[in-house]
Amino acid sequence: MRFLLAFCILLVFFTGCGDDSRVFEEISDFERREWLNTDKPEFEFVIHSVIDKYNLYGDIRNSVSYPYSRFFFNYYLQDSTGKELQKDLKMEYLFDATSGKPKGSSGIGDLYDHQFLLLKDYQFKNKGKYKVVFEQFMRMDTLPGILAVGLRVEKVSRIK
Repeated sequence: MRFLLAFCILLVFFTGCGDDSRVFEEISDFERREWLNTDKPEFEFVIHSVIDKYNLYGDIRNSVSYPYSRFFFNYYLQDSTGKELQKDLKMEYLFDATSGKPKGSSGIGDLYDHQFLLLKDYQFKNKGKYKVVFEQFMRMDTLPGILAVGLRVEKVSRIK
């Protein structure tokens, strides 16, 4: 009986600890552990509420073999018809420019994860499907050391 009670309490605890703000999150790995300039990862997600505001983040995973401190990429936000709603060229530091020390969080050896804000407090005008497309903009055909790119969409809390 005690075991069943403890199990039920743990079940309630773990199901109640979800990430309520996350609407969408996905990572796309590059099989060759490098980003080819012809690879343009796309992420489709659905917006159910036009009252809420959202933050959109780009996720980058790199290894220490990435040869530069900075990283340039474009992102494109499109609606379900393919109409471009937002686009921007982003420049982010993956390594400290002076010391060369990797930035981001590391969980495994020489791999580092970064999350960069793309859009803050963005309000979608219509419910439905949307897509974000990423494009590396380093002016190289093959970009070594970039292992994955991803997208996170989260609802902004209305309580301030």
